[in-house]
Amino acid sequence: MLVRAITAPLLRRWCRGRRGAATACFPLSRALLGVRGAEAAVFLQGLLTNDVTQLVAEGDAPSALYAHALNVQGRCLYDVILYRMHGSSAEEPHILLECDSSVLDPIQNHLKLYKIRRKVTISPCPDLSLWAVIPGDASSLPKSAHQALLLTPDPRAEVMGWRLIAKKGANLSEIIPGSQVGDVQDYHRHRYKQGIPEGVDDLPPGSALPLESNLAFMNGISFTKGCYIGQELTARTHHMGVIRKRLLPVAFPEPPPGPAVPAGTEILTQTGKRAGRFRAGRGELGIALLRLAHAKEPLCVRLAGGTVRLRASTPPWWPQAAAK
Repeated sequence: MLVRAITAPLLRRWCRGRRGAATACFPLSRALLGVRGAEAAVFLQGLLTNDVTQLVAEGDAPSALYAHALNVQGRCLYDVILYRMHGSSAEEPHILLECDSSVLDPIQNHLKLYKIRRKVTISPCPDLSLWAVIPGDASSLPKSAHQALLLTPDPRAEVMGWRLIAKKGANLSEIIPGSQVGDVQDYHRHRYKQGIPEGVDDLPPGSALPLESNLAFMNGISFTKGCYIGQELTARTHHMGVIRKRLLPVAFPEPPPGPAVPAGTEILTQTGKRAGRFRAGRGELGIALLRLAHAKEPLCVRLAGGTVRLRASTPPWWPQAAAK
């Protein structure tokens, strides 16, 4: 099955900034888990933040959804992307679940714990490969990709390009002519520049809160669906409308000295006030959970080599009201 990608306006503008560059395909180490059966969507509906029933709806159903699985305290356990693999609502539902490869076993156990008597099968997909596709120029976007099982816009944000699922060993140059295999570290640097968290380093299981992690900005939550695990705190926070901390992209003037900045390193204002904590990064780019009251101030971290300055920014793809 092939889902054709449609270039959105923000992605077109971002492509113009990379005009002349080839489309880059980044091999991801994320794992894929197949969930199929008559009750696949209903089963996942009670475990995830987004409205999974959209994937089995008639008509113009989305090909991908972003979501979090939460614990009973409302904190993130797993960040996932769901892919619709069946062709129509008349077929047996077949959903692929993308997750951090380091939690493949825990997430299988989590799903099987709640499966009970559901008509669902859950199995890893080691024969499939997952790619992030970042176009270099709008003119380089493929009109078709016959070897792809799925080629779809990344559901989190337009600036993240596409997700591509293919058989292992598939020829990328035939799927997307003129593309180049990129260094996955460049993909992560792009994520951090855009403030997109992904995986357990950015979203520590049992610690990260979904709304502080910008789940609503990334189309990853439904506030109108029925109950799901962890809903109570998330819904209450949303309806109160008070979110004092958020994950934000941060940048150092140059890569910090020595090893990477440790996760959890405290970030301070110039006057010594606690502004937040560093989560993860690559080189001079990273992501941090910051108090919005201090996000626009000069910031620093104290490392073994001394005090290092950094600055936070608001991603341009955020809703305009949220950027104020």
